[in-house]
Amino acid sequence: MHPKIEAFFDASTFTYSYVVSDPASNNAAIIDPVLDYEPSSGHTSTGSADQIIDYVEREKLLVEWILETHVHADHLSAASYLKKRVGGRVGIGEHLVAVQNLFARTFNAEAGFKRDGSQFDRLFSDGEIFAVGKLPVSVIHTPGHTPACISYLFKGAAFVGDTLFMPDYGTARADFPGGDARTLYHSIQRIFALVPDTKLYMCHDYGTETRREFRFETTVADEQTNNIFVHEGIDEEQFVKNRECRDSKLSTPQLLLPAVQFNMRGAAMPPAENNGMHYFKIPVRAR
Repeated sequence: MHPKIEAFFDASTFTYSYVVSDPASNNAAIIDPVLDYEPSSGHTSTGSADQIIDYVEREKLLVEWILETHVHADHLSAASYLKKRVGGRVGIGEHLVAVQNLFARTFNAEAGFKRDGSQFDRLFSDGEIFAVGKLPVSVIHTPGHTPACISYLFKGAAFVGDTLFMPDYGTARADFPGGDARTLYHSIQRIFALVPDTKLYMCHDYGTETRREFRFETTVADEQTNNIFVHEGIDEEQFVKNRECRDSKLSTPQLLLPAVQFNMRGAAMPPAENNGMHYFKIPVRAR
């Protein structure tokens, strides 16, 4: 049976979140939810996540899982908020541990910060199969954007995180710490090995100069034929050259520093300091 899929778009971060449900049981998974964050004030809010809650309650869904495709660098996750409100277990790829170790050093994380992924309920391994209701879900390790990226494959539908974008936009960048363009190329080939009419659901869309409307769904066949960075005929060396050239011209995502510190903790703030306030760190490379 194919899943029922509802998409939610957060315009401030250009992020798509999804509720994927089993029509036979009304059990559901939430994928890549967004916690609203205002960087100029440091305030968080829950408007985006509350839209998901409204849908879950209206459809009378039972949330089994809250799934992350990776440790996001462009938005804060609403996983912990949603778990408190609608339940569910929070899952992410097992290579999260590599990301935690990397960024624990970058931000000189507190001594009590655990680097074993225990902030999450489940760490998925490549090839693992679990279920949403009666719907089987396969885990595909798709690193390159980050070491911990995974895709979730339902019947006829794959949620690929930042690995691929819409064909006219291309692919994820691969210049974040732990990222690698060559690794990304091989991950994309794993997605391209899926059945051609498999629907692919994006985590982001930014539009293009000629396409103003935002989109979130394409297919394996469409990506293979039309993706501007990795269509058929572009080999590994050409992809790596093009991707690295493009990445060298990209700016740092606005929310990277707070997002990574929050998301690597399982959607939790760093511990409060002695004044009761939470703080995100900004590494300064003074000269």
